[in-house]
Amino acid sequence: GERQQHSCLVFCVAVEAPQPRFGGGKGLFATKNIRKGETVFVERPVVSSQFLWNALYNYRACDHCLRALETAEENAQRLLGKSSLVLPHPEQCSIRKDLHQQCPRCQVTYCSAECRQAALEQYHQVLCLGPSRDDPTHPLNKLQEAWRNMHYPPETSSIMLMARMVATVKQAKDKEWWIKAFSQFCSKTANEEEEVVHKLLGDKFKGQLELLRLLFTEALYDEHLSRWFTPEGFRSLFALVGTNGQGIGTSSLSQWVHACDALDLPMLQREELDAFIDQLYKDIEKESGEFLNCEGSGLYVLQSCCNHSCIPNAETSFPENNFLLHLTALEDIEAGEEICISYLDCCQRERSRHSRNKILRENYLFTCSCPKCLAQADDADVTSDEEEEGEGETDDAELEDEMTDV
Repeated sequence: GERQQHSCLVFCVAVEAPQPRFGGGKGLFATKNIRKGETVFVERPVVSSQFLWNALYNYRACDHCLRALETAEENAQRLLGKSSLVLPHPEQCSIRKDLHQQCPRCQVTYCSAECRQAALEQYHQVLCLGPSRDDPTHPLNKLQEAWRNMHYPPETSSIMLMARMVATVKQAKDKEWWIKAFSQFCSKTANEEEEVVHKLLGDKFKGQLELLRLLFTEALYDEHLSRWFTPEGFRSLFALVGTNGQGIGTSSLSQWVHACDALDLPMLQREELDAFIDQLYKDIEKESGEFLNCEGSGLYVLQSCCNHSCIPNAETSFPENNFLLHLTALEDIEAGEEICISYLDCCQRERSRHSRNKILRENYLFTCSCPKCLAQADDADVTSDEEEEGEGETDDAELEDEMTDV
């Protein structure tokens, strides 16, 4: 139903933090002792959407849950640009093409009948393009094209996440419940909102934001949400998505790799398989670079309450190859202790305090005061030449982590 339970809550509670310390005025705290490796919770997003360039470049994903739709072999063939590639152990691929379904009107694809129905009930009745899917003059297509021309890869958000928020309210019987659900997410001051928009759209952001607002209004205006379509309300909505959107990554190839890792094989076969996978990663890096996964973003109520730490005690992942977010303890967490994730990747976390906080200020508008940052408070506020030279470099081990840890 509309008031579906979006989270499987296990060991934590979200509360208003006494003061914003590592990035927000909320916090997530353990209600009992949690062991390292334990799943703290599994959460379904309130709304999610695949990135537009990612979809345009044939990263085929379920239009609702973002589950990768290609088989592992098809995935590897596309990333390599090599249609003759054959993967060993094809039985380890988890993709069930026999379950895939399409919307009968607009032909977008879903991984299952359940996802097709869930999308239809929540937002797709409003957003279905029907026979106008390839019509460039349709208001929704104009909106998406404008967004692609403003926000190039690597993508961090999508205008369609906002569109699905509006469509969800438009379709809902209890519109106020959904408006309240979206209002739970962290809000910013007017100046902070402008910084978020600037980061997403670049130096010409004011003109671009107004163009997007006009196209958004043409495509989706609803009197129950009239504030979201004003200049101030649209900027706030834009900043909400830019600040709270959690990246989602899915990959049928990574699922196949995890399944192969779990196989009980004789030593020689194990060594041959590991060598094949290692070489596959290297070849894919040369051909496709960092763009490995089906990617999108979603709004998660509990995850958005997690503050940042440069020494996190929990991490998010998507091990089910869809939009279900798993929060897992990285170390033992005691009852009453705050559960923190890192907004930085593993490479960024190893950089100096100055460099880490530069990234956090630019992307999340706060300065970190976690124990690691406080311990390094007297370090020089400079970025070393070695760090600058090392930016963007990814060794084979890190690449393999990026490809498989989704």
